Amino acid sequence: MLCGWVVLLFIGCKPEPEQNDSKKPIQPEISDSVLLNTVQRASMDYMWSGADPTSGLAYERIHTDNNYGYNDPKIITIGGSGFGIAGLVVAMERGFISRQQGVERLQKIVTFLAKADRFHGVWPHWMKPDGKVYPFSTNDNGGDLVESSFLMEGLLIARQYLDPNVASEKAVVDGINELYETMEFDWYRNNQNCLYWHWSPNKEWIMNMPVRGWNEALIVYVLAAASPTHTISKEVYTKGWGANNRPTSTYSKPLFWTHYSFIGLNPMNIKDTYADYREVVINHALTQVSYCTRNPKQHKSYSAQCWGLTAGYSPEGYAAHCIDDDRGVITMTAALSSMPYTPKQSMDALRYFYSRKDELWGIYGFYDGFCDSKNWCPPHYLAIDQLTIAPMIENYRSGLLWNLFMSCPEIQKGLTKLGFTY
Repeated sequence: MLCGWVVLLFIGCKPEPEQNDSKKPIQPEISDSVLLNTVQRASMDYMWSGADPTSGLAYERIHTDNNYGYNDPKIITIGGSGFGIAGLVVAMERGFISRQQGVERLQKIVTFLAKADRFHGVWPHWMKPDGKVYPFSTNDNGGDLVESSFLMEGLLIARQYLDPNVASEKAVVDGINELYETMEFDWYRNNQNCLYWHWSPNKEWIMNMPVRGWNEALIVYVLAAASPTHTISKEVYTKGWGANNRPTSTYSKPLFWTHYSFIGLNPMNIKDTYADYREVVINHALTQVSYCTRNPKQHKSYSAQCWGLTAGYSPEGYAAHCIDDDRGVITMTAALSSMPYTPKQSMDALRYFYSRKDELWGIYGFYDGFCDSKNWCPPHYLAIDQLTIAPMIENYRSGLLWNLFMSCPEIQKGLTKLGFTY
């Protein structure tokens, strides 16, 4: 009852007066279609012209001022690359790149991934351009099941888009199938009725991070249950993911929780024991719209048009921005990638951000985030933020990626096994 009540509450109420309304920029004269094309094309270019030339995969971060200050700027991100692969499908469909270009890039990616470091079929969180693991932390130097699941989500979307009757495309399809079939989801149970996030040859299970809900990782259990070779039972789902799973009580958390698993998995018509996921994702986004409209901490520029809190850069470094940890930073992917859930509010935010294009826009579209209270907006991009934008906008516009992923016969069997209706 609470979920439905919240939807009606937020949809029915009128926004409160904006902060600094007299300084609101004039909206540009540009159609929705042209604006959405512009944003999708620019953001997916992070995965196209900005990608690692050897692997075709996405770098963890790109700072166009070359001011990094930490880590190697040429680190490849596995999860972010999964979102980027979904973006390549959007680019082919929208004509931003040709189908041949897209297939050639996907072949490069699949070939690289087959030779890269894997740990019981699972890739690390970060890799070097030679395919060797780049430790995410001291003990995180092996397989990362969650990031690898984001990668496989994108790969399965691409597989479904390709035509196995065309020789060049069949080679990619076959390569993706082999990668999926060799992911040992059952190994990552650690002999428990739960999936575990990490394993490495010399650290083994020292990270000791069970994948339990509610967070961004629902896709892990769906892919595991769907695996044709290394599957899990429903009991692993209910005792692992289901332990303390309360999706409707997490609306104060970062919005990426409603994006990463749902690049391909369509939340708008799935339900299980724990939730009606349509209500979860819509209410999560609307809660943030309401919060930024009320602006209880009086941050500069927050309003019904300027909203969106999720993990990204801040003046203090990387942070999981949310209602529980509001630092005055708007991370633009939060509103833009929520467009399938809150189309009017997200489009209003997009038009507001674009009206400030001179400040907020660079070679790969909108920068990661800004904080007007501190006059802060560096020309920095993060793959996990930038590369969800084109896919989620496409799911709003056409449902393409949702339709492709949900057409996977393995995914349908996996959802049925776990007790979903869809």
